[in-house]
Formats: sequence, C-alpha cells, structure tokens
Amino acid sequence: MNKIKKIILKKNKTKIICLTAYSKNISSILDKYTDIILVGDSLGSVLYNFKSTRQVNISNMIDHAKSVRDGVKKSLMVVDMPYDTYKNKLDALKNAKKIVKETKCEAIKLEGGKKIVKIVKHLINNKINVMGHLGVLPQNKKENFKSKGKLPSEKNKLIRDAKLLEKVGVFSIVLECVHLKTAKEITKAINIPTIGIGSSLHCDGQVLVTDDLIGLNKSGSKFVKKFINLRKNIEHGIKKFREEVLNKKYPSKKYSY
Repeated sequence: MNKIKKIILKKNKTKIICLTAYSKNISSILDKYTDIILVGDSLGSVLYNFKSTRQVNISNMIDHAKSVRDGVKKSLMVVDMPYDTYKNKLDALKNAKKIVKETKCEAIKLEGGKKIVKIVKHLINNKINVMGHLGVLPQNKKENFKSKGKLPSEKNKLIRDAKLLEKVGVFSIVLECVHLKTAKEITKAINIPTIGIGSSLHCDGQVLVTDDLIGLNKSGSKFVKKFINLRKNIEHGIKKFREEVLNKKYPSKKYSY
C-alpha cells in the first residue's frame, strides 16, 4: 500500500500527525513520530526572517527539501509550492515536476479553492499528488490570521471549495485557522482527511511548525502550544560553554588532540 492511500485510510480511524521540517537533522527525528512531514514555505519567516511567505522561491524550497529527504524513511513527504509558481497550468506543472524530481517528495501542497481547481486537476491528471490548503492562506498578500468560516457566507464557500478540491483528486486538505464548527462540517462533508492548524480537534489530523512547537520560534499565534522550551535549553548550554572557556576548563585534555 502506498503512503498516500495510508493517509486517506486514516480518516475517521486515527489522527494524522504532521509537522514541518527544513533539514535532515529535524526530519530524521520527526520521522519516528509523524505520518506526514511538510517542507513548508513557513521557512521564509522561521529561517530567513522574511516578512511573508511570498518572498520564498522555488530554489529555497528545493534546497531544504533535499536535506529533509535524507532524514525521511517512513513518513509521507510533502513540499509547499511557493508563491507565483502555480499561476497557470503550464507553470504549475513545470514547477511541480521540478520539485518532485529534485527532492523525491511524494506530494506537493497548493493554497486556494475554486480559483486554482483547474490547475490542481491538471497536476493530478499528470500524476502529481496534491494536498489542498483552505482557510487562512499565507501566500495571499491581504491575508491576516483571523479565523475563517464564522460567517455563513465564509462557511459555505469553504465547504464548496473543499468539495471541489476533493472532486478533482486532492488526497487531503489543510484547514488553517478555520472556525471549529466550520472545520467540523468540512471534515464531515468530504471523504478525504482534513489536517488542522488552529482549526480545532474536529479535523482528522493536526500540523504545527516544529520550531513553534519546540519553543525555538517566538510565535504569538493563538493556536501554537509550546510543548518544550528549547530556547531555554540552548541558552543554558551556551552559557555553560562560555563559563568553561573563560575559566579554562574547556577544552580539557579529553577534548584536545
């Protein structure tokens, strides 16, 4: 059974675990516990201090995805299609093929609903596995991180978009900052898994930016829970290194040639 089918079969049975990675060191740890590893364009803000994901280019994504690939053995590896790489069917297919070929990922992720359905269909018809993304769309210049789907008009549009994406063949959909009742309705309305980020436990799975989860990134987003404060541990280690160097304790004979 291939990895995509395994993800789809988890719907209504067991929660799907998804986390981001941008390097082999992190992906090799995540791979023991995740179903999906996402090389997210969130690397723009996490690693490069970009003001938005729109500044991330295809070379950034490919370089990091190559590193991530080296650490992934069992998880499904998905790579974000960066902004402006899928503005039409020809560009989308060319860039998706480039990402898949160079990174050996199993799928790519695109943001949007009805506006990109024909592009998504074209990719899937050309044997590219696609994960959808609805709700807050970080690649949208005007986007903010307030929840989507509170208003009936928003809810209905999100449900319609989810059904359209399912119809053309996406294997799962990320729901970002979608109101919990709407996320629940979407999850019930489609036969493919939903993966939430700030969209309640009603989704079939959950994704977080790993740097947020481990407390390395100073995120103020409501949906982020820091499961460990790695910044504190790193600071402790560096402080200890400084003290031992100043006190001539390091490097001792044990650490010298």
